Amino acid sequence: MLPLLVFVPALAAVGLLAARGLRDRAVRWIWTAVSVAEAGGAAAMWAARPASGFGYEVDVPWIPGLGSRFHLGLDGLSLPLVAMTTVVFAASAVYSLRHGDRPRRLAALFLALETTCLGLFSALDLIVFFVFFDLSIVGMYAVVAGWGHGAQAARSALKFFLYTFVGSLALLVGFIGLYLSSAPRTFDMVALTAQAPLSGRGVAGGLVLLAVTIGLAVKTPTVPFHTWLPPAHTDAPAAGSAVLAGVLLKMGTYGFVRIAMPMLPEAWRRYAMVAVVVGVLSALYGALVALAQTSFKRMVAYTSVNHMGYVLLALGAAGMVGGSDSQARSVAVTGAMTQMVSHGLITAALFLLAGVLYDRGGTYRMADWSGLAGDAPRFATATALAAFASLGIPGFSGFIAEFQIFTGSFGSTPIGAGLALLGILLTAGVFLSALHRILLGPSRGALATAGASGHGDLRRPGDLNGPETAAVAALLVLSLLIGLFPGPLLDVIEPASRGVAALVAR
Repeated sequence: MLPLLVFVPALAAVGLLAARGLRDRAVRWIWTAVSVAEAGGAAAMWAARPASGFGYEVDVPWIPGLGSRFHLGLDGLSLPLVAMTTVVFAASAVYSLRHGDRPRRLAALFLALETTCLGLFSALDLIVFFVFFDLSIVGMYAVVAGWGHGAQAARSALKFFLYTFVGSLALLVGFIGLYLSSAPRTFDMVALTAQAPLSGRGVAGGLVLLAVTIGLAVKTPTVPFHTWLPPAHTDAPAAGSAVLAGVLLKMGTYGFVRIAMPMLPEAWRRYAMVAVVVGVLSALYGALVALAQTSFKRMVAYTSVNHMGYVLLALGAAGMVGGSDSQARSVAVTGAMTQMVSHGLITAALFLLAGVLYDRGGTYRMADWSGLAGDAPRFATATALAAFASLGIPGFSGFIAEFQIFTGSFGSTPIGAGLALLGILLTAGVFLSALHRILLGPSRGALATAGASGHGDLRRPGDLNGPETAAVAALLVLSLLIGLFPGPLLDVIEPASRGVAALVAR
């Protein structure tokens, strides 16, 4: 069943490209149907998941001379991200029922990109992981360059590609280091996790961890590798930004949990404080720079740096085995995984809402909008809920994630966790300020601001239409359900998190 889930979107993409006679409306509905069916398939796999270990495994020879096999499988680390990926892609497809030019090519591109994301989260072989990792870079580059808006879209796409491609080369060097140190030689992730082949080889283990970390940190991204993110988000189409922030950023943080921590436990423990420091810097820097933004979309982009900083803080704290017990380390890893799912849902919703602003008025500048609570009440309600969810208000998934992150981190790194807590206060200021500027005050829906913004007469904003409402509501309802009833998600994540914590401490 897993190969079908991974490759059906790519097959649908090929079919759409071949069917040149399809009307645009039919293309959009096929895209939506396939994406929604993928989400349904992920839900079915969730319901029938095994109690422990890897489920839905596929393991066949691929490159025998290198010891690489086409090995896929799902466990408590990957299944939640696979499910979240299908939901974000389905929401993006529904949103695009009324958006986007050249829909046949756009739909094919998004479906192919969905295959790369699902393949990466399912991969249990480093070469398979790397292939999907690199293909995702190509797919997102095409989305930003081909459908981005603004004069700098091509430049932003190129910057994204160069940064992440160079990072992928560093990642490949790290994978080769793991392969050469294993006995017998293998790229199999399960075997490498069991071996921890570089344990006891201090310098070599540190160098391999450095290579892997650079590749993953660029993708996440963390400070100082984050500079590609704001322009790529600002110039990407709304659905592209939703997938980039909601799914592609998680490839980096997932790589830390799946590869760096369990395969290089000794090196991770030795340099865990570096991860904590980078996580704290990312959390604070992302929130501070977001506070200074005048563009709603660019502000949301910087909050992603902030939230990914919390993830890295938790994973670094889990590596500081001398300062906490095994339960605290497990809680930190669980919080990091929950944050990946939560951020994917909430930030995808925020970027889709930013796309509504641009669609109605051709601008993301918050100064160009005011009084939308009266002009567009559905938009205002959804934006307020997404903002409160992002800053971690109880009742939404963000609270569950951040509570676990800080609970698991304070024991081993109280100063780092205390400093990172300031990021929550700053994030509250970020979103409350944004909501005040665009939702409250006198209506400016038809404001003539040619001199101020260069966009001339902005059309009076229409409220969310049906597809936009359905896409955003699905993401926010899931975040609410996780916040109110976290058990079904935590029951999947916690056993795998305990396993990662134990592997790091060995």
